[in-house]
Amino acid sequence: MKSLLPLLPYLKAQKWKLISGTVFIAISIFLQSLYPMVIGSAVDEITNKTSNISYISYALISVGLILVGGFFLFLTRRTIIVSSREIENDLRHDFFEHLMKLPKEFFDRNSTGDLMAHATNDINNIRNFLGPGIMYSIQTVLRTVVTLAIMFSISVKISFLALIPLPLITLLVYNVMKRVYGRSQKVQESFSDLTTKVQENFAGIRVVKSYVRELSEIERFERVSADYQKKSLALARLQSYSFPMMFLLTSVSIIIVVYFGGIEVIKGNLTLGNVTEFIVYLGQLTWPMIAFGWVINLVQRASPSMDRIMKIRNTKPAEESEGETSLTRVNGDIEYRNVSFKYPSTDVYVLKNINLIIPEGSSLGIIGQTGCGKTTLVNLIPRVYEAVEGSVLIGGKDVKSIPLASLRQSTGVVPQESFLFSNTIGNNISYSSDTADEEKILRASEIAGLYKDINIFPDKYKTLIGERGVTLSGGQKQRTSIARAIYKKPDILILDDSLSAVDTNTEEEILKGLKDVLRGRTTIVISHRISTLKNLDKIIVLDNHTITEEGTHEELLAKKGFYYNVHVKQLLEEEIEEM
Repeated sequence: MKSLLPLLPYLKAQKWKLISGTVFIAISIFLQSLYPMVIGSAVDEITNKTSNISYISYALISVGLILVGGFFLFLTRRTIIVSSREIENDLRHDFFEHLMKLPKEFFDRNSTGDLMAHATNDINNIRNFLGPGIMYSIQTVLRTVVTLAIMFSISVKISFLALIPLPLITLLVYNVMKRVYGRSQKVQESFSDLTTKVQENFAGIRVVKSYVRELSEIERFERVSADYQKKSLALARLQSYSFPMMFLLTSVSIIIVVYFGGIEVIKGNLTLGNVTEFIVYLGQLTWPMIAFGWVINLVQRASPSMDRIMKIRNTKPAEESEGETSLTRVNGDIEYRNVSFKYPSTDVYVLKNINLIIPEGSSLGIIGQTGCGKTTLVNLIPRVYEAVEGSVLIGGKDVKSIPLASLRQSTGVVPQESFLFSNTIGNNISYSSDTADEEKILRASEIAGLYKDINIFPDKYKTLIGERGVTLSGGQKQRTSIARAIYKKPDILILDDSLSAVDTNTEEEILKGLKDVLRGRTTIVISHRISTLKNLDKIIVLDNHTITEEGTHEELLAKKGFYYNVHVKQLLEEEIEEM
């Protein structure tokens, strides 16, 4: 239960509904507890062969008690179950909000499928505890107390005899549910694996089909699904054993009442109606005993789920600055001062002792072999990653002292892999603002070389694109991402190999359109094409985790190093293509 303590603030927010629900449960149980007394009185009247009684009256009273008790039970569900749904909504909102604040390293370590399992299955397990779990817990306690009090008022001896099997039920529940906890954890872990597998296959369906791996993926899915089924069945078998045993033990109590109660009736100490009341009350106790086991089961499922949720909730979000919180725009020279970086999962440095100054309003090109740290270098500016050693400064201020929202609002990034939302093209371009400006969308798409493509679509900018922009070509997706960054009008613009999917003619058109946009903005362009970089103010070459060459296009050619060799190779490739 300690794992569920973080739920207390949510429960306090719903306290009046929970209190009302408890009152409704108490009224319902009180009315239902009168029902056996009516039945017992009717049996005694029949036994005594009373001729002037109205059996219809007994029937109507019984039905009335059941109906009114049922109505208050309905009110119970309208309060407690509804409050559990509201808490579920608050939990899911807080969980999603926290995820949005976590750094990229967290998402590098955790799969999308696993996070989806937390947001769906785990939170649903917690909701089941908060709704049915709390409701049946209160019902079980109140019904047990009221029923036992009435039973002892009728006959202390028969009550004690009837309660003999109850400790066995408690012992059974304890032992069974102790094993349920471990199996529940295994079920949750297997469900995460299943969700991950499904999510990966749907996200990569084009790759699966292009390599004709449908049957292979189906077989892998069947193995994961079979593992989930196996663990779920192991849990179900354990539960299926416990419930019949509870029914058996409560049936033993009824047999005891019939036998010893019959003896007391013969002796004249009890009436037949009293024995009937005992049997009905024991029947009413059967559900609390079963519900008790079920509630423990809900707790055992909710507890590991809450552990998993809190493990993520306790992950610290990206640290906010402790500096000037009123700062809204970021500008000035960008400086890397003895910057080194390595990922937490490895001891190998991706960047080592980087020293670089990018004057405000200037343009910088970055080139280097795949995996040399180009993307990591620019990701340190908006603090997608944090420098392990050294500092990144903008306008003389460490980026860690700049409000994160202001820093990222002033930075526009076009990543290597263009991600588009399942929305209209226009809304994807205007993603940085709450309201779309059609003129700005039109201008941004013209600069990005997307305007001609959009005019082909019947719905123009209102054209809906599929998941991750699947209905667009690679070049169209890249140009849409460029238009999205241009629309934002950032102070710092980062193009991370964002022209790789377009041909050289389209690239030239885009670069011409970008000239006016880049003027006055600090621009960083990563590319493998010399044609993309040659007109920039400065170019650096990254190799072996550090800067090996830097200068203008002409200066780097004169050095006849890595940059020169790439340039010569690309010229030869162009000549071959023209032949």
